[in-house]
Amino acid sequence: MASYNRVILMGNVTRDIQLRYTPAGTPVTEVGMAVNDRRKNQNGEWVDETTFVDVTFWGRTAEVASEYLSKGSPVFVEGRLKLDTWEKDGQKNYKLRVVCDRMQLLGAREGANRTANRDDRSSDFTEHSSEPAGNRMNGDEIPF
Repeated sequence: MASYNRVILMGNVTRDIQLRYTPAGTPVTEVGMAVNDRRKNQNGEWVDETTFVDVTFWGRTAEVASEYLSKGSPVFVEGRLKLDTWEKDGQKNYKLRVVCDRMQLLGAREGANRTANRDDRSSDFTEHSSEPAGNRMNGDEIPF
């Protein structure tokens, strides 16, 4: 059975970043992104359709995001989909999010290397790990 889980998004941050740390000390932040899609409606008029996506950044990428991104900042994200499940008050809850593997800040100052990539160890902004190994947090354990 074949499968492929990749997501590529380019959009704008919807709220200011709040960097937090897991009990083990790993930096983590959840960023809201607004991604626009332009299409023609039934009348032939162009309409913008906005999709709001939550993206989780781990490690060095979370630190870079908290330092350089704020509400309205443009950003490019590559990652994978992850379904979080948890139970609260006897009710099962689900949330689909993107876990960031690579981030590029858009609209950067000239000459600045503003890429965070878990695979590119030569970058100034390198994430040493995406999601902590063996970490299977449920909704109650995520610090936001």
